[in-house]
Amino acid sequence: MSRRLRYIGSNSGNNGCPTLYEDVETGEVLVQGDAVTDPDEVAQLRNVKPEEGFVVVPRVLLADFAPRDVDREPVLIGFEEFDSMFENFEHTAFRLETRRRYRSDERTDTYRRFAAGQAAGWDLEDPWCRSRREQVALGKRFERVRVMDNPPTPGQRYLLDNAERNSAVGEDIRYLWRADADRLGLPEEDTWLFDSRVIALLHFDADDDLTGVELITDPVQVARACQVRDAAWHFATPHGAFGAEVPSGV
Repeated sequence: MSRRLRYIGSNSGNNGCPTLYEDVETGEVLVQGDAVTDPDEVAQLRNVKPEEGFVVVPRVLLADFAPRDVDREPVLIGFEEFDSMFENFEHTAFRLETRRRYRSDERTDTYRRFAAGQAAGWDLEDPWCRSRREQVALGKRFERVRVMDNPPTPGQRYLLDNAERNSAVGEDIRYLWRADADRLGLPEEDTWLFDSRVIALLHFDADDDLTGVELITDPVQVARACQVRDAAWHFATPHGAFGAEVPSGV
C-alpha cells in the first residue's frame, strides 16, 4: 500500500529540493534531496543494504523543519478560554472551515428560519457581532476560507448566507470548492490560526457537535498551517462572487 505523504517544509525556494515529507499514518519522515551516487562516498557509509539510497540535505533544513518532539501531549482548553482568544490575539485570526455540517448552527432560530425559506434575520447588534467590530476597530484582521461541496449541504448554504453577516462586522470570507481544496492538498481539519503562531484545532463528535479545542504550538505544524493559509487564501474566491456560482438549492 502506498504511503500517504504530507509536505513538511523546504528551504530550497522554488525548485522543490531538498524537502521533507511526513508519512501521515506512521509519522516517519521522508527526505527529498540530491542523490549520493559517488562509489567512494557510498563506500564510507556503514551497513548499506542493496535497496537503500542516500540524499544530501542542508543542515539548516533539518534545523528548521525536522520534527523534534514526537511525544507531545495534547493541550486541551475550555470553551471559555477559547472564546477569549478572539480578543487576546494581536494581529490575525484565520479560519479554515472544512466541515459539511455544524450541529450548533441547526439549534439556532436563524437556521430554522433559513431552512424554512425565510430570511435568516441576522442580528448585527448581538454580542458576537459587537465583539468582532471592536476587534476590527483595533486593527486586527479576521479571515476565513470555507470549503464547500458541490452540491452544497444545507448547512453550507446556510453559512453562505451567514457570510453576509460576518462580512458586515469586518470578517473577510472566501470560498473554495472541495475539489479545489483536495487538489491543493489542504487538510481536512477544521482550525483557527492565531497570529501565525498557535493553532486551535477543533474536535467534533459523530453528531457534528464541537467537543473540544486543542492548542498546537509546534513550530513545524504552525509553519505548515501558515503555508496552508497562504494557498487557501490565494485560490479562494470572495464570498459574494462565489455565491453567484453556487447553483440554486430549489
